[in-house]
Amino acid sequence: MTDTVGLDVEAVTVSFGDLTVIEDVSFGVDPGTVTCLIGPNGSGKTTLLRVITGLLQPDSGTVTRPTTGARPVGYLAQAPAFRSQFSVRETLSFYADLVGEDVDSDSAMERVGLGGVRDRRVEALSGGMTRLLGIAQATIGDPGLLVLDEPSSGLDPMMSHHITETIAELADEGAAVIVATHDLGAVSRIADDTVLIDRGHVAATGAPNELLADTGASDLEEAMSALVSHEGDEVATRTAQSPRANGEGGDA
Repeated sequence: MTDTVGLDVEAVTVSFGDLTVIEDVSFGVDPGTVTCLIGPNGSGKTTLLRVITGLLQPDSGTVTRPTTGARPVGYLAQAPAFRSQFSVRETLSFYADLVGEDVDSDSAMERVGLGGVRDRRVEALSGGMTRLLGIAQATIGDPGLLVLDEPSSGLDPMMSHHITETIAELADEGAAVIVATHDLGAVSRIADDTVLIDRGHVAATGAPNELLADTGASDLEEAMSALVSHEGDEVATRTAQSPRANGEGGDA
């Protein structure tokens, strides 16, 4: 899972009608590192991830991502859905077949710790296991870039911790990983860098400890509160409700 190209986002702008959701956003993610995309609801995180994956084209700006390998980019949507009646193994085998004949789905299953439930039907999985299955499918083909939207949302602390450990291991294997998340505890544990998005703009970047130092905050929640605007909440609400921005129905 190595690639000389990680991710480079340069001056990306996205608008839906008269509403600008992302404006002049630039940042990069190096191979073998985790960058966490943080910010309030409606700030544009999911829209930006969809641009990064190529599912949504920006009005202007460029995205440079890996182009080599069986599957250059792996993506976990905010609300992953899998075909019922399929087992975990059958589901991952299906995705492996889409990527190519020589792709090993079993290694993806074992990587996230689902080997013990390989024959369980997907509709019988817990919320945490479904997220792990989503991460597993995203890693099939050893993509150089992994894009994960809220991978630990709504999970209990133990499962959330397991998922963040899995993400860190994937970066250790050489992938460039970008994670949109509201779990600031996880950000503190795994992020090499953070990008704070507010009202569609980059409000701050840096390692978690740098954000704390720059704001004098005691934790990331306090730092984020100090760095974001608290005016015009109706704009964020309209952005979050934009169906094209949400794509999967998640937070924009």
